[in-house]
Amino acid sequence: MAAPSILALARRARPADDAAVTQHIIIAGAGVVGVALAWHLARGGARVTIIDPDDPAAGASYGNAGAISQGSVAPLAMPGVLKQVPGMLWDPRGALRIPPTALPRLLPWLWRFVAAARPARVLEIAEALHALQGHALDHHRMMLAEEGALDLLRENGQLLLYPDEAGFAKDAGGFSLRRRFGHRFDILRGAALAEYQPGIAPHYTLGVVLPDQGSSTNPRRHALAFLRGAERMGATLLRGRVQSIITEGGRATGVMTDGGPLPADHVVLAAGMWSAALLRPLGYRIPLESQRGYHVMIPDAGVTLERPVVASDRKAFLSPMEAGLRVAGTVEFGGLKRAPDPRRAAYLLEDVKRVFPAARTDGAEPFWMGHRPCLPDSLPVLGPVARWPGLWCAFGHGHLGLTSSAPTGSVLSLAILGPAPNIDLAPFAPERFA
Repeated sequence: MAAPSILALARRARPADDAAVTQHIIIAGAGVVGVALAWHLARGGARVTIIDPDDPAAGASYGNAGAISQGSVAPLAMPGVLKQVPGMLWDPRGALRIPPTALPRLLPWLWRFVAAARPARVLEIAEALHALQGHALDHHRMMLAEEGALDLLRENGQLLLYPDEAGFAKDAGGFSLRRRFGHRFDILRGAALAEYQPGIAPHYTLGVVLPDQGSSTNPRRHALAFLRGAERMGATLLRGRVQSIITEGGRATGVMTDGGPLPADHVVLAAGMWSAALLRPLGYRIPLESQRGYHVMIPDAGVTLERPVVASDRKAFLSPMEAGLRVAGTVEFGGLKRAPDPRRAAYLLEDVKRVFPAARTDGAEPFWMGHRPCLPDSLPVLGPVARWPGLWCAFGHGHLGLTSSAPTGSVLSLAILGPAPNIDLAPFAPERFA
């Protein structure tokens, strides 16, 4: 008999006994990953407390492109990435950008990034990503259905655009990985592309349809639906900052907050970019970097889209949402302290006109910039902290935070409460950076 899927385990996960019900679990972070985990833990019978210094889903969980990309198994670093580094440094318009003044601080991280691009390592990363998020849409659908919020989920696929065959060939490795793991795609050229998505500039001659991908029409409301469900099942949200992990007898026993200590049976770090700092005093140095992303909202762009359209040469997502057209994307490795660069937002508005010449960009709202927590191997840190029983990690999902949130919540809740998930968490372990 085949082993049950993660989703099947999640569907039937319920409190097994009184011991499970009395487990108190603190989650540091109320982003979409944290609240998805809270939903599953509360559903499994645990007593859950979520702590965050800001409003829930106020960071990258609010500002992302809304894509649910379960087929995105290719890591950010692919073979040949070293050749691209000069362009990252000197092209201010580049889709993947490293400000030259940030280079000295980034060198150790970049070394790991380039090392992760070895072909054998890329395949290992892709296998792990597929195991975690290969059925992400099913997880989101199940959770949103229970919360009466299926209106948030679009299952119309995604469309990737390329100027020419040469541009498409640059992503051949990524599409090979998609095919290897059973993620479908269809190629459209010329008139077929124009018929599929009217209004596209003739500059784009090739399109790739990803029929099994999805999107959210409101990423923040999406996360809040998970939070509302977790609270309905007994979870508590507290406004506060986790300052450190409390340990006693060789295990994690709670957290110290700006309001005092809070004891717990388990502590989960789901605080995005701020998670690594909490691990450092415990002997773990996690190379977490901010993958700074930007978006601009256009309330009335005059463009009708049924799905996200991606300008692949610019890594820009044009996503239809409740409030209009969101143009989001690009990657800027600028750290937490550097001021946002308004030019990055201006380039996104130019990208809209590059894709849809007839689109209107007047009336665009002030741009947003947020911090997507990114590891050099594109895998999140997920699972137990081996040296400190009772401490768990769920951070570093990069640009796949929304996609991976629902399956991450399912996997980690099973690991904490049981039965054990049927995927190997070793590839995601914090110890891989020892």
